[in-house]
Amino acid sequence: MSKRNKKAKNHRKNEITKGIFTVLEKEPNKSFNYKQIAAKINITDAQDRNTLIKRLTQLKEKKRIQEVDRGQFKVLENTKTYYEGTVDLTGKGHAYIVVDGMDDDVFIPSNKLNKAFHKDKVEVFIYPRKKSKKLEGEIVRVLERYKTTFVGIVDMQKTFAFVRPTDFRMYTDIFVSKDKLADAKDGEKVLVEITDWPDDVDSPFGRISQVLGVPGEHDTEIHSILAEYGLPYSFPEDVQKFADGLDTSIKEEEIRKRKDLRNVLTFTIDPKDAKDFDDALSFQKLENGNYEIGIHIADVSHYLQKDTILDDEAYERATSVYLVDRVVPMLPEVLSNNACSLRPNEEKYTFSAIFELDENATIRNQWFGRTVIDSNERFAYEEAQHIIETGSGEIPEEISIRETAYKVSDEVVEATLKMDELAKIMRDKRMDQGALSFDKVEVRFNLDENNEPVGVYFKESKDANKLIEEFMLLANRKVAEFIGKQKPKKTFVYRIHDDPDPDKLMALNGIVSRFGHKLDFKDKKSISSSLNKLLEDVKGKREQNMVDTLTIRSMSKAIYTIDNIGHYGLAFDYYTHFTSPIRRYPDVMVHRLLQHYLDGGKSANAEEFEKKCKHSSDMEYLASSAERDSIKYMQIKFMQDHKDEEFRGVISGVTEWGIYVEIISNKCEGMIRIRDIKGDYFIFDEREYAIIGERTKKKYTLGDEVNVMVKNTDLIKRHLDFALIPEDTK
Repeated sequence: MSKRNKKAKNHRKNEITKGIFTVLEKEPNKSFNYKQIAAKINITDAQDRNTLIKRLTQLKEKKRIQEVDRGQFKVLENTKTYYEGTVDLTGKGHAYIVVDGMDDDVFIPSNKLNKAFHKDKVEVFIYPRKKSKKLEGEIVRVLERYKTTFVGIVDMQKTFAFVRPTDFRMYTDIFVSKDKLADAKDGEKVLVEITDWPDDVDSPFGRISQVLGVPGEHDTEIHSILAEYGLPYSFPEDVQKFADGLDTSIKEEEIRKRKDLRNVLTFTIDPKDAKDFDDALSFQKLENGNYEIGIHIADVSHYLQKDTILDDEAYERATSVYLVDRVVPMLPEVLSNNACSLRPNEEKYTFSAIFELDENATIRNQWFGRTVIDSNERFAYEEAQHIIETGSGEIPEEISIRETAYKVSDEVVEATLKMDELAKIMRDKRMDQGALSFDKVEVRFNLDENNEPVGVYFKESKDANKLIEEFMLLANRKVAEFIGKQKPKKTFVYRIHDDPDPDKLMALNGIVSRFGHKLDFKDKKSISSSLNKLLEDVKGKREQNMVDTLTIRSMSKAIYTIDNIGHYGLAFDYYTHFTSPIRRYPDVMVHRLLQHYLDGGKSANAEEFEKKCKHSSDMEYLASSAERDSIKYMQIKFMQDHKDEEFRGVISGVTEWGIYVEIISNKCEGMIRIRDIKGDYFIFDEREYAIIGERTKKKYTLGDEVNVMVKNTDLIKRHLDFALIPEDTK
């Protein structure tokens, strides 16, 4: 028998075996004879029928199925072998299948992937478990592709091309015929869509849907990052035309439907380079000595009407994407930077949450509804911070967004100082209730006119930032509470954050104990307070960024859903997103639902809104992944110009293939491969979070400081490799 025929015969035998289990497991309480099984899996010829009978006998002898009566077969109890799961593909070509409800992941060798890709939903056949061995199996079929488009580089042949995907987990190139090249040239970066993958060919067939440009060029790489996650970087022509045709004028008849707050002191506080201002604060002292503070949010839903192509586009995007050199907005500029931007001295439609607070920041009254405002001032965080720190309205030229010194009115100074005071009281209350205080350092780049990084700076959260944060949190919490406590229960969009995974917290405790820190697991509040103490204790220390990152990773992921379970990180029983409808679609949904219920409407369709919540959570994840990739890209670009310099860094990760080091001065992270470390043969010790020299016992451990130099930078693959500088050479 030829090798090809033998392979085909084995393949058919495996297919029949899988068919047997599929039939028996589908109806585990019934028994079937070979004729019934053959009919269900479409076996008609004598050869396959004989193979089926033979396999039934073999499986019975191996005690993988049972013969309950002569010729009647049934699945064994508790021996299910087919499961559905999600593919987690590694860079080495094999995979693990994550199955809901199963403690162990299922290992799949590279030759048993059956054309599945990373994150595909698949059906997996699990082999009988051998004693003390890990679960292993093979993928039977792909149930749902996670994605079918990939970024890659064209390798042109005479009459066709292959596209080599840049994703390291993509193990196959893609064949593209001459008529589907879309004018792409050899070596260009493209977006390719897989159209078919016949059983008898090694590579899938595809077509090039977009030419991204020359690898390594700035716009090519930024557009590639967006394309990898299926994110757009421009609006379709018909959507742009629709948006440009909107009537964005302020009308008297609309003002009459709203609470008129145009004469109330109102201002915005935003980053100095902000282009859109979607929230404003108003302040007035009441005759009873309390304070009325309004949180005013751009009324996006007034312009973004349901069942329009503009709303469809906003929903599909679900979020703005903040890349290192640009913002890809959820809404066209006519809304995001104009009609819905709360610019000073312009009348704007808003949706407001207004609170009466006493001196102890206790809420005495609240109101929600549509309003119209006219903002008096626009401040940058630096200017508001200056007022808070000095108590003076004299803004110096060096921090002024007007590029000249100027004086803020006494009224605005008084409002800023009082709101800062109230915000600090609210923050202290949150912390006492178990809220977590994450002040993770955020890396930002100074870019020149060509988007080249010329410097690094760190974004710092000061009192002015926290003032805005507290009042936005107040609005989000109280809107959610207002709807969430209504009877009967009403469908609403919540932002939830589940309790952290105990196993991840134990792992975190194991790591931070190396630095003299400890978590308290006595109860929920003890965990929160010890996490806060940890985050406070590491501030300014070499391990801060690593500990901050590891702590965040130990947390559950916040998501949108209609099923409220509260927000662990904020210590809120009710929480939503109400304050950023320019850049988040869930906030638009919240505005619409809130107005619907204020108007006396019935509970909205739960299934429809849960589906929208899931989509919004998924898109948020993609956007944050693209944002991280763009920062990594810029870090590599920045380090290209520092190849001959020595840097002090902290070991931020340890794996079997190498150690990751984060440079202290600029937070750029790169990898040192184990094989490149001279002087010994190093072995990964998972328990110690270290690599240890076999002969010298030299140890490199998570959190250790080391000296490094740049060895290699790869903008296309977004890899940064370091070389270790041994201490004894200094």
